[in-house]
Amino acid sequence: PDVIIEAQFDDDDDAEHGQDHLQDTLTDDIKKLSLDTSEKARAGGISGVHRTKQDDGPKVNDPRLLPDKFLQRTAKVVYILEKKHSRAATGFIKLLADKNSELFKRCAMFSPVDHRVPRAYVSLADCPPDFVIRPEDYSNMLFICRIVDWKEDSNFATGQLAKSLGQAGEIEPETEGILMEYGVDFSDFSPEALECLPQSLPWVISPGELAKRRDLR
Repeated sequence: PDVIIEAQFDDDDDAEHGQDHLQDTLTDDIKKLSLDTSEKARAGGISGVHRTKQDDGPKVNDPRLLPDKFLQRTAKVVYILEKKHSRAATGFIKLLADKNSELFKRCAMFSPVDHRVPRAYVSLADCPPDFVIRPEDYSNMLFICRIVDWKEDSNFATGQLAKSLGQAGEIEPETEGILMEYGVDFSDFSPEALECLPQSLPWVISPGELAKRRDLR
């Protein structure tokens, strides 16, 4: 193991004398450490090594011999009971780096904004028609991709582009992306649901309703 030796000298003394004193102190301490180590090695010898191995106590690395408070419990996922994530993510598409690969002719790379979601290969057929020719036009365009598969031997998932949201940074595309990621249904209400609303407009709350309700407006 590394040994750190600390020494100090009086600042009031001459600087050169202080440096010499520091160097002499360090040299003496290093010599003492070297002598101690050599003497212990000679005293132990070959027999000392064998004796240490024979007299070994319980193996510290054996977890069965350690108290529970020193153990870090581990686990293994054996089954996915329920998929909580919507498998939809907002992100950007770009061409693959290796232009000579066979995968470059079939797929593009989808990079999600949320880094907890893996990157995914998407088919070029789902991308805009001129994406391969002019990929820079879509560098700031938000897309929704839904993960459909993720093989165990692959670093990237397989996804399918759902739709184009619009330019990144604008409120409407960003909001729509968040709602789709969390599976919020923001589609229009059905006619049956709208029929439950008051039809005669403008509608006002009757004094009787106000009397028995708590106003939280």
